Amino acid sequence: MLLESILAYCHILAFMSLTVFVASQAALCRSDWANAAAIRRLAVLDRWVTIFAAAVLLSGLARVQFSVKSAQWLWGQPLLHIKITLFAIMVGLGIFVHRDIRRWQRNLDATGILPDAAALNRTRRLVMVEAHVMTLIPIAAVMLARGVWVR
Repeated sequence: MLLESILAYCHILAFMSLTVFVASQAALCRSDWANAAAIRRLAVLDRWVTIFAAAVLLSGLARVQFSVKSAQWLWGQPLLHIKITLFAIMVGLGIFVHRDIRRWQRNLDATGILPDAAALNRTRRLVMVEAHVMTLIPIAAVMLARGVWVR
């Protein structure tokens, strides 16, 4: 029980941290705030998003493996698969965001040119979709924990 509690804490903390950094990306990725410092800050935030996305995944897998409920039972639950699918969608969107931010940083370092407003707005839209998809994951988690729609 202690291990499961610690893993649950780590998973929730990682998810909350991921939320903070995705929200920070959304706030900073604005064309009217675009300057060299903002682009460099976005690159730093992107690293933290990557770190905490990995932490969410690893702590989640550890929770499944070391849960009081059997891993076999958990893998058979549709809500777990919904959570994983939503997380995969977030990661997929995050890859596009990561690619854009890295390109902006390389261009800034090489030429001093900032991304245009259309590129910033397109990337911000991806971050916002990512953030909204993220809000659905805790619903599936709570329902699974409470035995809703379980097999």
